[in-house]
Amino acid sequence: MSYFQPHLDALRGYVPGLQPKRTDLVKLNTNECPYPPSPKVIEAIERAARNRLNRYPDPHAREFSQAASETFGVDPEWVVAFNGSDEALMLLVRACCGSEGLVTAPTPTYLLYRVLPEIHGCRFSERAYRADGDLPDDFCDGAKVSFVANPNSPTGHTVSPRRLLELAKGAKGLLVIDEAYADFAEENCIPLVADCERLVVSRTLSKAYALAGLRFGFVVCQPAVGATLRKMKDSYNCDALSIAGATAAIRDQEWLRENVRRMKATRDRIQRDLPPLGFRVTPSQSNFVWAQRDEPVKPIYDALAERGVYVRFLDYGPHGQGLRISVGTDAEVHRFFEELRQVA
Repeated sequence: MSYFQPHLDALRGYVPGLQPKRTDLVKLNTNECPYPPSPKVIEAIERAARNRLNRYPDPHAREFSQAASETFGVDPEWVVAFNGSDEALMLLVRACCGSEGLVTAPTPTYLLYRVLPEIHGCRFSERAYRADGDLPDDFCDGAKVSFVANPNSPTGHTVSPRRLLELAKGAKGLLVIDEAYADFAEENCIPLVADCERLVVSRTLSKAYALAGLRFGFVVCQPAVGATLRKMKDSYNCDALSIAGATAAIRDQEWLRENVRRMKATRDRIQRDLPPLGFRVTPSQSNFVWAQRDEPVKPIYDALAERGVYVRFLDYGPHGQGLRISVGTDAEVHRFFEELRQVA
């Protein structure tokens, strides 16, 4: 006997990357930052823990929205905070799609984009990237919501903001640009939100800001979209500690720039040292590298795991499989290559 809707009984669900409890592992599988966050974040969280825990948090995280508006040059009302950017993606599907609503996403990409419409009983369509890495002209056709990770996961490549704006202006529904990794890229789409109401940009503090454990994200969108998202979200979806930490993080752009510089340097080393070991590498604008071979890579993934080195194995069927390798510390990456040379 089932208590649930039939489509939920059949749901496969999203499978996150492994989070092993051992501390002696090299963990390069979930695109976390290998370094601690800004010291200002820790100070802000400690202050909030002493002074704010007996009160409900600001339901609109206005202090964060103000800090984000100053950082990105947008009106504070255009910034909506969420308990991780995935909450925003979930609500966008719920807001826009009934049972007949269509969600589109490219392939290969973040697998959650498929799961969200499955949760809500919506239709889903994969539309493959073109050979040049661009999106097809019909990418948004018929869709209530279209998702694009930019930079993309797992490939790390980007589609130009100009092209994404062109697609948004031609769409009937919302085009959501998931910029989880945009801090590592050369361009971003936040400045373009003002040019098209259908363009929504989501961000997270889990990657470049080293706050994966805090669960804080936000979207930049025009007021017509933001007003509906605010009505739908949980009243206090972001707690007092996460709001304090996120606000301090986004205000410390000097720390962010240095962290990104350091991680990019390590990323470039990974991209340089993989091809001599027989891997094809897609040039990455993110904090990970997508590595492929003509032969199966699952045995390499398994062998690395046995040696205490975790990367992410992803199989996209006809669109290929590969290893997604997160940027770690220089010592972690050195260990990764030592073990890889033994098993590749």
